[in-house]
Formats: sequence, C-alpha cells, structure tokens
Amino acid sequence: MNLFEKIEPLLLNVQKPARYIGGEMGSIMKNPEDVKARFAFCFPDRYDVGMSNLGMKVLYSVINQRPEYWCERVFAPDEDFETLMRENQLPLYALESLEPIRDFDFIGFTLGYELCYTNILNMLDLAGVPVWQKDRGENISPIVCAGGSCACNPEPIADFIDLFFIGEGEEVDLEVMDLYVKMRDAGATRSAFLQAAAQIQGVYVPSLYDIQYNADGTIQSVTPKCGAPAVVKKRIIDNFDACPSPEEFVVPFAEIVHDRAVTEVLRGCLRGCRFCQAGFLYRPFREKMPETICKQSKKLIDNTGYDELSLCSLSTSDHSKIEEMMDGLLTFTENEHINLSLPSLRVDNFSTGLMNRLRRVRSSGLTFAPEAGTQRLRDVINKNVTEEELMRTCKIAFQGGQTSVKLYFMMGLPTETDDDIRGIIELAQRVVDMFYEMEQRPKGKPVQISCSVATFVPKPFTPFEFHPQDTREMIAHKQSVLEEAVRGHKRIRASWHFPDTSILEAVLAKGDRRLCKVIYDAWKSGCVFDAWSEYFRFDLWMQAMEANGLTVEFYANRERTYDEIFPWDHIDYFVDKSFLIRENEKAKRAETTQHCRLKCSACGVTKETGHPCFV
Repeated sequence: MNLFEKIEPLLLNVQKPARYIGGEMGSIMKNPEDVKARFAFCFPDRYDVGMSNLGMKVLYSVINQRPEYWCERVFAPDEDFETLMRENQLPLYALESLEPIRDFDFIGFTLGYELCYTNILNMLDLAGVPVWQKDRGENISPIVCAGGSCACNPEPIADFIDLFFIGEGEEVDLEVMDLYVKMRDAGATRSAFLQAAAQIQGVYVPSLYDIQYNADGTIQSVTPKCGAPAVVKKRIIDNFDACPSPEEFVVPFAEIVHDRAVTEVLRGCLRGCRFCQAGFLYRPFREKMPETICKQSKKLIDNTGYDELSLCSLSTSDHSKIEEMMDGLLTFTENEHINLSLPSLRVDNFSTGLMNRLRRVRSSGLTFAPEAGTQRLRDVINKNVTEEELMRTCKIAFQGGQTSVKLYFMMGLPTETDDDIRGIIELAQRVVDMFYEMEQRPKGKPVQISCSVATFVPKPFTPFEFHPQDTREMIAHKQSVLEEAVRGHKRIRASWHFPDTSILEAVLAKGDRRLCKVIYDAWKSGCVFDAWSEYFRFDLWMQAMEANGLTVEFYANRERTYDEIFPWDHIDYFVDKSFLIRENEKAKRAETTQHCRLKCSACGVTKETGHPCFV
C-alpha cells in the first residue's frame, strides 16, 4: 500500500519536507513481487543525522546487493510531521516504497547512542507494531531487531527487541535473513525462528534468558533456555580489505549533518585508551590496503558527485601506510578539486609529511584529543601522549600555516583532581606561548585554541566499567573550576555542556533489564529526541526512575566490584574481563600499556580470531 496520496498533502505544513518523500539519487528501488524479504532499516533520529551514518550506508548496500532482499530507509519524524501523522492515521513508512513498515519482514534499529531509546518505542508505536516483544504473538513477522555499538549492553531495551546483532553486521544480517525466509516458507512461528536464530554466532535473543537479582539489586544469575548459548559471541569481518563497501550513497535532497562521501580506511584501534568503548568493541585492528581505499573512494566520488571525501576510522593516522594512501587519493582529489578531510588524527604520529599533504587539500583548523590536562591523568587513561608530542604536533601545524587548533578533553575521569582541570587551560596556554615564540609563525592572524570539554561516561567493555561517574554536584564543581581557570586567557576558548544528558547516558549504558519499564514510562510521559537539548526532560526521566524504585546512584554513581555479575557479562566482545581488571589496576597506579603494534597486551582477541593481530 503506497501512501503517497496521504503523504503529499501534509508536506507543505512541515519544515524540511524533503526528509519524508524519498526518491533521492542513489536510492534503490525493487519490484516487491521479486523480493523474498524486506528489511526496514530504522535510524532512531532525524533524517539529517541518520543520512550521515556510515553504518546505515554500508548495510543498506550489503543487503540490497542480494536481489531477493530489499532494504529501505526509515527515520524518526520530527515533531511537526509526527503530529500530522497521528492526526491523519498515517503509519510510519519506508522512504523507497512509501509503504508501511509494519508489513515488512524485519524492522531493524541501529543503536549508536543511548539517548535514542525512547525514539525506538515511538517509531514502533507510529508503525502500529506492539512496543513490548511479549505482545507480538506468534506471527513470524515483523521481526524487530537491533545492532550497533550500544548493543554491547542490550539489557535496558531487551524487552522491546526480538533479536540483537552483536558485533559487525555485514555477514550475520544476511545469515539471519536467509534463515528467516527458509523457516517462514515452512510455516514456522516467531518463537521457533528466534530459537533457531539464537544458534547463529552474533545473535542474541533476550527472551531466551531469565535474569535473577540479588536483594541489593545486583544481578544474581543469567540463565539461558530453549538451547540458547550461555555466552553470545560477537561477529567480526576477518578479511576487512575484502569487506563489501558501498559504491554509491543515497544523495539527499536536503542538507544533512555530514553531507559528503565517506570511506572507511580501518576498523578497530590499537591504542587501548581506557575510557574508549569503541576501541575495545571493534578489536582487532584491521586496515584496508591503500589501493583498495583509493579505488573505493574514486568510485564513490564519481557515482555521487560529492566534492568532499572524508576518511573514517577511530584513528586515521594509525594506518601503517597513511602517506602512501594520501598520495594515491591526492592523484584524483587535487585534479577534481575534491576536499579531503582526515578526522581522528593522533598527536603522537602527526608528521611534517602528513601536514604538507593536508595543506594541499585542507584549509580548516586541526583537531587533536589530549583528553586530559596533566601527564599523570593521561597516564591513568592510557592516552600515551606526552606534552612534548602535543607541542611538536601543534608546531608542525603552525609551520604549515594553521592558526587555530581544537583540543578535546574530558572531565570526571577516574582519579581526577581540580589541578587536572586547571591543567587543561595551562596546557592550552603553553601552546599559545609556543606559537608566539616561533620565529616562522603565520603572520596576520592571531592564534586561537579551542578546548572542548565533555563529561566522562564510564562504559561497558572498558577498564573503567567498574568506576562510578561523577555526581551532578561534582561535575558542576569541576565546570566552575574550568570556568575560573580560563578567565582572562584571550587566545583560549573553553566549552562544556550541562551534564544531565551524560548522567542519563551513564544510567542507560550500564543498566539492566529493569530499565525497560523506566524507558517505557519516560516515553509515555512525553520523552522523545532525548539527545536534543530542546526536547530533553531530565525531570521526567527522574520521575520514571522513582516510580520504578530505581536510582541514578545505583547505575551511574557506585563503584562496582570485580566479582559482580554485570548486565552485559553474557555478551562476549572477545576482550577478557580479566584483562579489563588488569588495566583498571594499572590505571590506579597511573601505569601505561603499550599499543598493540609495539607489544601484545593479551586482551583475549587473538584467542578468538586464531591468529595474531599483526603479522
């Protein structure tokens, strides 16, 4: 049932109607009669954000490469269009076919940020699909699934989802769809399919696990049933260089957050920063060869018409052949006037050669992440960056003509003191001083150092998963210390944000299955788009917590013992908990661990992959 006739009259009454009409260049159309299974890929945020997401682009391409499957895009409607949808009984639909997603075989959500959870419930409700998994009956479709980085702790939304994809989805998504078609055509029920799907590595079916709690609220046991595995192991793509990559993107009609071509150059990280969840979730470290990157990038630029290319990774400058890769990319980006951007540059391997190449394609300021203002605290978090390396890097940037540098920091890190907070501004001032001490500094423009300071959130599968987050009062105090420290520094700007979103993020990141009812109650009371400040209602979330007898302090502000059973302990991302404990103890002693190329830290990944990370 194409909904165009119901959609068209509403578009003149909303902002950015191009979000809701589909038909963009690069969107994939198929004949429904030739398709065996349909997948609604749902991004639980606005079109402008979701269309910038590389994971969505990759899986959209991977699924649609199979002629018998059709993957379509779905985004959360903004408030104005949602109101009209509900008033006109217009169900949530996919942009390619403009057909209701309740009629699809799969409704899949990507989980990139915990504060999007209420949008998942809202989108299911708009679609006309029961929000609670238990209410969907035995009809095999639609299967509500989810994957992405936040799926590492699926428990806070476990009661809403039929199955989770754990780890990288390029292969496991298709395996599950193949199984589904086979069992659906044989007349299987939803329960039978979910029990069979649970046998596939990388698939977690939460309804097949019973959770028992101790009197103090901690988890007593997680018990699988119906043959489900006791531990669910993640999936990885072993040969990343041969991994499917999109040859074209859907090019939006409206402006989006990151409106450019994107090529993934490596996956994983070798650094072991103790605060960084992604660095542990995406192990092992894998690179694409420079010729693969250049070939994929050129094809993407040719097919989309973009005039900007961004290289995507957790640490682009850690690519072992970055200068060879840059030389290859420059052969066509310079000639075709394509702007080339390299986010995620490291302070300790930024070279004059790389700077000279960047000067040919980039005029904006550079961004680096010292993360902490003092060397002691950088050692605690295992950043493995010294002040001398930061100064050397900034000097290279200034010699290359840069006059603005942005530095990323965090506050609320374990063992942090007020002196560490003041150290942020003191470090930035030393960069300023160094600029004016240079004889060959850029003339005509003053230097500008921007310090962006985020609130630290301890996350699962990191050495800091045991640590409490700073309380609201502690964060407010540290922000006042930072504000006082930056006062009077003309060449330094410091920015920070209100901490309530970070507090809720910590609760949801480290939460258990009891939070499902909290999320449901918060949504019913009006919470949606919690990641957007104009919609965020911390008071409603606190009311929902209190109504369910739960507290922020239990989830976010208490230290957890090494022997406690965590809500995510039955999910295996190949990093041993014993390794995380060792790293936590080293953090308390401010001892660093060398990165993976220099020495294997025995994190556990090689036991699962069957080969060393570096050969």
